[in-house]
Amino acid sequence: MFNRTNEIKVLRDPIHGYIHVEYQVIWDCINSREFQRLHRIHQLGGDFQVYHTAEHSRFAHSLGVYEIVRRMTSEIPSICESIDEFERIQVLCAALLHDLGHGPFSHFFEKITHRNHEEITVDLIMDPNTEVHKCLIKAHQDLPLKVAMIIEHRHEKEVLNQIISSQLDADRMDYLLRDAYETGTSYGTFDLERILRTIRVKDEKLCIKESGMHSVEDYIMARYHMYWQVYLHPDAKSYEILIELFFKRYKEIDEIIDVFEIFREGHIITNEEFILMDECRMFYGFQQALFSKDAILRDFATRILDRHLFGWIEDPSIEEEKTVLDRIENKEYYFFKTRSSSKAYLPYQEKDDKQTIWILTQKNELKPLSQCSEIVKALLKMKAQTKMRIYFSK
Repeated sequence: MFNRTNEIKVLRDPIHGYIHVEYQVIWDCINSREFQRLHRIHQLGGDFQVYHTAEHSRFAHSLGVYEIVRRMTSEIPSICESIDEFERIQVLCAALLHDLGHGPFSHFFEKITHRNHEEITVDLIMDPNTEVHKCLIKAHQDLPLKVAMIIEHRHEKEVLNQIISSQLDADRMDYLLRDAYETGTSYGTFDLERILRTIRVKDEKLCIKESGMHSVEDYIMARYHMYWQVYLHPDAKSYEILIELFFKRYKEIDEIIDVFEIFREGHIITNEEFILMDECRMFYGFQQALFSKDAILRDFATRILDRHLFGWIEDPSIEEEKTVLDRIENKEYYFFKTRSSSKAYLPYQEKDDKQTIWILTQKNELKPLSQCSEIVKALLKMKAQTKMRIYFSK
C-alpha cells in the first residue's frame, strides 16, 4: 500500500476542471525543486511571441497529463483490471514527470546542447542527489527505475508505455486541448470525454471501441491542424532563429556572460546546472548582452527582448531570394534558410503496431483504424509536403 494524502488535494485547471492528487508520492514530486522549475519553462517555445496569451508552462501541461492518466487508471475498467497499485503509481509518476528534462524555449535547448529531453528527464529521475529521486525512492526503492523505463518506452508492461507515448496517449491529448485553449485557437479541440469513455485494453494494446471512432478522427485532424497553424508558425520559428543565431555569435567571440558559459562547446552540463537553467535566467543573460561590445550580439539580444523578428518568404522564387540577398550585407547572420517537411507531421501513419490506433469492433476483434474509417484511409494516402522559407533582417 502506498501512502495517501490526508485528504484528496485539488488544483484548479482550465482544461480538466480539477487536478486530483490522492497519493503522497505525487504531492511530494509536485513540490520538488525539479518539478517546480517547470513553472519557468514555456510550453510552446517561441509561440508565446506569436500568440500573446500562450504563457502557459510545462508545469501546467505535466499536471494535465497526470490528470488524464489518473482518470484512465481509475475510470476505465479494462485498464484498472490489467494493472496493480504499484504499476498505477509508476505510470502516474511517469505522466507527471515526463517533461522534467525540457530546457528553456522548448526544443531549442536540445538543438544547442545535443541532448534529448527524455534523456535528461531520466538522468534527473535516476540521480540520487535530486529531490524528485528522493521522493520516488521514499515511496518504493524500485520506483525511480520503473518510472524511467516508462519514459524510455521499455517497461515490461507495454500498456504503461502506450498510456504515456503512443498515437493516442495522455501527453498528446492534454497538449492539444491546452495549447488550443491558451492560444485562443479552435484547431486542437476534440471530445476528450468520449475518447476516455471508449478506451479499452485488449491483447495488451490500448484500443478504442468502434463507437468512439469519430472522436478519434477529430483528434487526428486536430493534431494535424495544430502543427501547421500553431507549432510550426513561421513567426515562432523566426524567434527561435534569433536565439540560435545569438548563441552562434556568442560561441565565436571572446566575451563572457556567466549564465551562458555552460553552452560553450565541450562543456558537459551537469544536472545541477540544468536545474538552474530556466527562461528567467536566459532572459537575464540576454539583458546582460545588451551591454556587449560586440554589435551583432547586442543586436540579437535587442531583437530577442524587444521582438524584432526577421521577415520571411515562403517558397520564394529565384528572383525574390536574389532581391533579399542583394540588400543584406552580413549574410552569415542576417539571412537564414529553412526547409520544413510535413512527413513528421502527417495526421496519421500506420508503419507498425506501435504507430497504429486499434479499433475494437462489435465482434470483439482488433482492427487498424484505417480499416474502419474512410476518413483515415484517405489521410494515409496524403503525401509529405516540403515548405522552404527564407528569413532575413527587415
